[in-house]
Amino acid sequence: MAEKESTAKKATIARTVKDKWRSKHWFKVRAPGLFQHVELGETMASEPEQVVGRTLETTLQELSGGADIGKAHIKLRFQIERVNAENIAETRFIGHELTSDYVRRLARRKRSKIDTSLAVTTKDGVSIILKPVAVGEQRLQTHLRTVVRHKLRSLLIEEAQVRTAPEFVREMLQGDLGKLLAHGLKTLYPLKKIEIRSSIVGGPIADEVAPAEVEAPPTASVDAEPSVSPTESGELSGAQV
Repeated sequence: MAEKESTAKKATIARTVKDKWRSKHWFKVRAPGLFQHVELGETMASEPEQVVGRTLETTLQELSGGADIGKAHIKLRFQIERVNAENIAETRFIGHELTSDYVRRLARRKRSKIDTSLAVTTKDGVSIILKPVAVGEQRLQTHLRTVVRHKLRSLLIEEAQVRTAPEFVREMLQGDLGKLLAHGLKTLYPLKKIEIRSSIVGGPIADEVAPAEVEAPPTASVDAEPSVSPTESGELSGAQV
């Protein structure tokens, strides 16, 4: 009798688990406008509300479809914000991080590595926590390291204040920001490399993809009937994003 009850209980549990999986379906996950709404992957859930808050991670090279060769060491993080009417999960960019092996290769033997951490605010009011790392060819004295670190922080704050969040993030991920910082520090010490080791974005970044522009039709005068040439009557012009 006990064996029959145990078998029935196991069958009920198995059926319940199977039913739960049947009720789930896949949601496509899409990157924000800063990354041209590229598809990031898929996630499974029973209800749209269950996917909100989930985080995904990919590399810059994977996100660009291999176009950004040599960017596999840059890991991007996204968080699902909402699910739209088409059951597509929309995300926002929440930060990035360099792989640990890449950071180790930067600071090889006999090189000086300068780490710091700071919060900056962009021109459009987005707060970003940055952890830059600067690498010199030779070991630096303690005093010089302190001066370089202070100047590095000042430059980052200044660069953020004159750029919008999309501009700042784009330059940070593509390496242009590191070149600007190295140029600003060369009077103190010619550093070999400056990278933003990681970032945490404190708020949503404005979607840069503009809606399609539609040309308004010409308005006719009440007093006079407009004349339309045969070539104009069958043409329609439009703009594509």
